[in-house]
Amino acid sequence: MNTATVPEPRTAAALAARRRKTETALQRVNEAIGRLRREKAHVSVAAVARRADVSRTFLYDNPEARNAVATAMAEAGERRSRMLAEQDHEREATWRERALNAEGALKTAHAEILAQRTRIGELLGQIRDLQAEWTEEAIQRITTENTTLKQRIRQLTADNRTLDEKLKAARSNLRFQDRRVADLEARITEPGSAT
Repeated sequence: MNTATVPEPRTAAALAARRRKTETALQRVNEAIGRLRREKAHVSVAAVARRADVSRTFLYDNPEARNAVATAMAEAGERRSRMLAEQDHEREATWRERALNAEGALKTAHAEILAQRTRIGELLGQIRDLQAEWTEEAIQRITTENTTLKQRIRQLTADNRTLDEKLKAARSNLRFQDRRVADLEARITEPGSAT
């Protein structure tokens, strides 16, 4: 078998280049993870590979990259769990407050309904009392008095109208007389009329 031996300096240079490339890729991975955290975006192997411009295989094969992605995913999961727990707590608090408000409103409504029912019962009792007190004779007497009062109102209205017309006529006569008196006073005071 013919095995070609690679000189030592070329191997060292290739290994150094590969190490630099790996370190550069690891740096891009860490930067991508940092950007995803700042943006509060979903951290996954595919998202980190896209942002860091590396292959998924690199992320799975390189222990440092795999640990960084796993740590970032775990932190994102914890952060998401904490955020969901806080949101659940806030929702629960608002629902608790709404339930307490609804319970208070329900108590107020029940008290109001009870008060209204009591008032309705009292009014119905008063109506029954009023219906029981009136006899046919009393109803007939009140109806007759009502009719008499209506006739008296009509008579007084007619008298009022007549007196109002008389008052208007008297005021008109008074105005006419005032004008006549003023005219006569004016004639008396004129220098040329000595009658």
